Amino acid sequence: MAHKRYKEFYENIDRESVYTPEKLPEQHGAYNSILSFINRYDLSKKKILEAGASKGLFQDLVGDYTGLDIAESLTKHFHKPYVCLSDDGIYPFKDNTFDAVWTWKVFEHIPDIDTALKELCRVVKPGGYVLFSPAWQCRPWAAEGYPVRPYSDFGLSGKLIKASIPLRNSLAWRISWVLPKRIFRHIFHCLGYRLRNLPTRQLQPNYSDFWMSDSDAVHSIDPHDAILWFEANGFECVNQPLHLKALTVRTGDLVFRKSS
Repeated sequence: MAHKRYKEFYENIDRESVYTPEKLPEQHGAYNSILSFINRYDLSKKKILEAGASKGLFQDLVGDYTGLDIAESLTKHFHKPYVCLSDDGIYPFKDNTFDAVWTWKVFEHIPDIDTALKELCRVVKPGGYVLFSPAWQCRPWAAEGYPVRPYSDFGLSGKLIKASIPLRNSLAWRISWVLPKRIFRHIFHCLGYRLRNLPTRQLQPNYSDFWMSDSDAVHSIDPHDAILWFEANGFECVNQPLHLKALTVRTGDLVFRKSS
């Protein structure tokens, strides 16, 4: 039932207004990240997959492009290959098909994130690159739109949640619970323990009212956990290569290279 609601939401959401209203690639928040990724790793003539392609705004940034998403209704936006993902979440491509994959603000919305991650890694060629940039550490209060709704919308408990958000969003508060967890997992990684599944905080998505960005998020993902997971699955993080530096990463893009 949850998977059905997930599919229906992204099939029917109005992408021309509240969700992805951009008309040109230059207007999209991911444009500079993706263009830099293409240029830095010389990908303009390589075989590329965009996982979570939405309206395909970036399909002309490279020559050999394939878009992948879960909504049939998106087909109309593409003049290059577009593939609608089946319900089982398995990418319909052979192993080691693509020179690079990019995905931006997508994986926090995927219920079966472990299957999606393993499929993403499977289809990248040895030596290939992944630009992985979900919305990091999505907040549990986004689903009900606490930051954008007035206090009058809520009862006493809701008012207390809304009032606590500035404190819970503060750097000091977040460090107090994020850093100990990172250190613990980091030590175990160095001792040889490898993450089999990406640990995430499960969120309750709102598929009825789209109050704000990430109201529909299913996972809160820590970028440090993502680094450890990819390293455990045959990739190196090329833009956060030092483990001590990785302990302090807060946001931004992660770029991974698959071992040859």
